[in-house]
Amino acid sequence: MKITSVKCLILDNNFPYVFVETDEGITGIGECFRRQPVITKTLIDEILAPAIIGKNPTDTNMRFHDMTVAGNSLTEMGGAVWIGIAALDIALWDIKGKALGLPIYELLGGKVREKMPVYASSMKRGMTPKEEAQRAYSFIQEGYRGYKLHSAIPGKIDDPADQTIKTVTEVRKAIGDDMDILVDVNGAYSRHHSIEIGKQLEQLGVFHFEEPRPHYDLEGLAHVADNLDIPIASGENIYTPYEYKDLITRGKVDIIQPDIVKSPGFTTLIKIGSIAEAYEIPITCHNTQPILSTVAHAHFVAATQIATYEQEYNIEHISIRDDYPILKEPLNIKNGFMEIPNKPGLGVELDMKMVEKLSS
Repeated sequence: MKITSVKCLILDNNFPYVFVETDEGITGIGECFRRQPVITKTLIDEILAPAIIGKNPTDTNMRFHDMTVAGNSLTEMGGAVWIGIAALDIALWDIKGKALGLPIYELLGGKVREKMPVYASSMKRGMTPKEEAQRAYSFIQEGYRGYKLHSAIPGKIDDPADQTIKTVTEVRKAIGDDMDILVDVNGAYSRHHSIEIGKQLEQLGVFHFEEPRPHYDLEGLAHVADNLDIPIASGENIYTPYEYKDLITRGKVDIIQPDIVKSPGFTTLIKIGSIAEAYEIPITCHNTQPILSTVAHAHFVAATQIATYEQEYNIEHISIRDDYPILKEPLNIKNGFMEIPNKPGLGVELDMKMVEKLSS
């Protein structure tokens, strides 16, 4: 089998998707991280696609190597290339599964869990504490077992407008003591303020405290982790296995958060999963794209023992899910669990008429 063409289409001006076609009529699909889609498409079209066309898509390790060499990812291009490689790697694994007649979770070693537990992840900012509490309660009523909020002021440090403690207090009152609250502040606190806030979050029974310090401040993360009992989570803004090793060993985080459309594809998540298992550090995937990214994460979580907690699911309005759905069949999420697609490859089909309508 050989790759005959690679297409990157930007759907609804925001969402880059890839389509890898083969000479045996099998097409693999993948999704990129959505920021800067034009840059991602250019990298795929001009650099990554030529590196794999004409080669066997099922040799996923070699194709990954071909793309990293072409993109000079380790030395020059960095994150943007990793994002392009991520989508293509997902598509290659989709092809491999389809060619073998197996869902990707079987290629990863088989299921260790039947469904993926998910929490409701709110991306909205600027709600009052009571508004956020009402929103959290509504999703708990839908069956979700956890709710994540983003209450700090991104891009600023210790901003007085921050309402995290007031918001968490109201949310806890609204949903009771039996449901998880997760707090993501996107690195918006100094070290001492992280500890001050963290101690209050501990009293409020918060499940995890995400990025109190930015991912690159490994010493700061370690200092915060050493002074708090609440689990510290981080990882959405790094890409490679060695960065995750540093996050665990130097940053001393308690939970890591790889994202398959950033930490490039199944080929990389397998390695990150092995590191996490070696250090016995749980994985909660960062997952803000609720279509193919979510499906890919579901296969990984289904086959990965260390991914024990609820995984992120974006509850915000997404046009290609909510207005112009590109999946032929919607994902089955009920009572805080997602069914794992069991057809070959990723196990889902896109509505290509809708894809063509939305593509640019």
